[in-house]
Amino acid sequence: MPLSAVIVDDEQLARDELAFLLKNVGDVEVVAQGKNGVEAVNLIREHNPDLVFLDVQMPGMDGFDVLEALGVERLPAVIFVTAYDRYALKAFEVNAVDYLLKPFDAERFQSAFCRAKAEIQQTNVEAINRRLHNLLEAIRPGHKYLERLVVKSSGRIFFLQVSEIDWIEAADNYVNLHLGREAHLIRETLTSLEAKLNPHDFIRVRHSAIVNVSHIKELQPLFKGEYQILLHSGAKLSSSRRYRNKIAALLGD
Repeated sequence: MPLSAVIVDDEQLARDELAFLLKNVGDVEVVAQGKNGVEAVNLIREHNPDLVFLDVQMPGMDGFDVLEALGVERLPAVIFVTAYDRYALKAFEVNAVDYLLKPFDAERFQSAFCRAKAEIQQTNVEAINRRLHNLLEAIRPGHKYLERLVVKSSGRIFFLQVSEIDWIEAADNYVNLHLGREAHLIRETLTSLEAKLNPHDFIRVRHSAIVNVSHIKELQPLFKGEYQILLHSGAKLSSSRRYRNKIAALLGD
């Protein structure tokens, strides 16, 4: 009997790539695909698959929230898919079944799949569940999102509460923190800072911008999943189609 697999990732291209790679290895059937954590929980409960490819960083309900919602004693083998190295290293340290760090190639995918397949064929469910439990213990207790930033400006050094930020703009190896009419430049990449922010409070709306959800006043639909975003500060931003799933999750779609 072929293995059954569920793919969950908030990016369509990532889901398509995983489905393509699984089709090529054979001996496995993709029974369902989901784009967020809520769908992941429902699909895993419905299909009871042998294997799940689970994105770590998803809007609203992330990959670890999915594990907690299901209860690790009921989980299949899980291969984590992530663009965030800190999550991948945690998974590796506690010896999860495996992880795929985006972008990955066919060889790395094959290695992860073969490892998971061997675990499943050995019916070593208890060991898999124990590893997932250890992963949650390693990630959750000490996991804290960024609450304040140190800003150096005009010879001053001061602390800025993250909740005060309206939106964040990429500027090469720096980011611009926008607070009303103020803007503060700090040395950090947008992707690095995004990984430290609570995804419930901040969402990436385009390649170069992250928005504080609580500071959004209005969303005006444009076309093909794009929006103009109006903030309480009066600032106007536009989202890109690439991040339309994050806007959809914000709207509860």
